[in-house]
Amino acid sequence: MRRGTFTLTVVILFLLAACNKTTTVTPAPIIDSGTIKQSLATTCNATLADVDTMQIFPANNSWNRDISTAVIQSNSAQIIARISTSKLKADFGSGLWLGAPIGIPFDVVCGSQPKVAVTFRANAYDGNYGSESDKGPYPIPLNAPIEGNGQGDSHVIVIDKGNNELYELYNASISNGQWQASSGAIWSLKSNKLRPLGWTSADAAGLPIFPGLVRYDEVLKGVIKHAIRFTLSSANVRPTYVYPARHKVNSTGGVNSLPFGAKMRLKASFNISGYPPHVRVILTAMKKYGIILADIGTNMYFSGVPDSRWNNDELQKIGTVTAADFEVVKYN
Repeated sequence: MRRGTFTLTVVILFLLAACNKTTTVTPAPIIDSGTIKQSLATTCNATLADVDTMQIFPANNSWNRDISTAVIQSNSAQIIARISTSKLKADFGSGLWLGAPIGIPFDVVCGSQPKVAVTFRANAYDGNYGSESDKGPYPIPLNAPIEGNGQGDSHVIVIDKGNNELYELYNASISNGQWQASSGAIWSLKSNKLRPLGWTSADAAGLPIFPGLVRYDEVLKGVIKHAIRFTLSSANVRPTYVYPARHKVNSTGGVNSLPFGAKMRLKASFNISGYPPHVRVILTAMKKYGIILADIGTNMYFSGVPDSRWNNDELQKIGTVTAADFEVVKYN
């Protein structure tokens, strides 16, 4: 849910071209990050694990900044009071929900991946933000996974490992063998460059999505080194944005609500010792790098990549953490 629109999810039916020089069309494959796969449209060996050796934006980028000792926002207590009982929720996991992997998937391609045009359009789910989109072309193979298998926000995320670039689409689908979307954004992973002021991206706040996702492989290694993307309902989002966000929506929150781009951190005093090891890794990152408000959605839902290795029962234990256990980091 985004752009201030609260229309019920419309299922976008789409077909993907199959591989091996055939014109047969098949349903979108169900792919999670526990599956190492090769993109059908390229001959190189690009795997999802490749991102673990990549620098995702410079070390001094806002996503990678340690905020554990940053000053607290002057009205932090008032902001938190509005959402204090909202429970933290991992909006990702293993298995399927409504027939689709749980979370936001991504794909990795080589620098030789053919680039294709993307048509920006409106549909029954949302409008056309082509005027605020990077025109491309985009190195997105036809078999790239679509969030929700085409239901809901339908994000598509592709990382070009050869050129260190990130490509993201929102409300994406395939029609007649061509990608379509409501908006798209291209990011250099070597740069701190932001979107133009007022521009959206594949996320409502005009932020990249990928650097804020929790991935199983980084949790397995024992450390997350970046802020984590999360959502709040419209009533709790102030209709403005702060650095590094670039875009706002027609949300309904007042002065004591959080703007897009603002960060909260789990209080240093919060005791995480009783949580499972993988959950402790996530909560530790929330203390050091925080969570960043990127979109309209359910209060305190944070984002990650679907993976067959997640233990959903462990992830559910995060629900004992509430917004009252957080504080807002200074943003103005």
